[in-house]
Amino acid sequence: MIRRLHHNAYRCRDSEQTRQFYQDFLGLPLAGTLEIKETKSGRKTGTLHTFYELGDGSYLAFFEAPDMPFEFKAQHDYDLHIALEVDTRTLDGMFAKGKAAGMETRGISDHGFIDSIYFRDPNGYVVELTAKRPNHDTAMDPARNRARGILDDWTAERAASV
Repeated sequence: MIRRLHHNAYRCRDSEQTRQFYQDFLGLPLAGTLEIKETKSGRKTGTLHTFYELGDGSYLAFFEAPDMPFEFKAQHDYDLHIALEVDTRTLDGMFAKGKAAGMETRGISDHGFIDSIYFRDPNGYVVELTAKRPNHDTAMDPARNRARGILDDWTAERAASV
């Protein structure tokens, strides 16, 4: 049985710039680092793997691997974003903090069951901070929200249009 997320890993351009964003700005403590000098297949490398701890004990992790090409670009929200849950007070405070720091700060967006703000990290990833609304659990209950039915309808419509 899968218990929970341990970590989600992404590439980063610069481990220190990434630390400044995730630890200094967002407040996620740097919990671990792993320097990789050789891969399990025997390839020499110079890679640093860093881990930032979230409040539930899971981690966001990053690989700085200068010897491996990677296209860093400003990601579109639909392509890739990292969403982290906060309370409403923290959401409002982080929105003000981002604006005061001159960062790209978007929101507050009303999604009906959550409110969200968005930043861009030094690697081009969109980081969303989200606060649950009182109706969140009902909106995310598949017994009430028709999640499977909506997916099935979507799939059938896509198949019919091909």
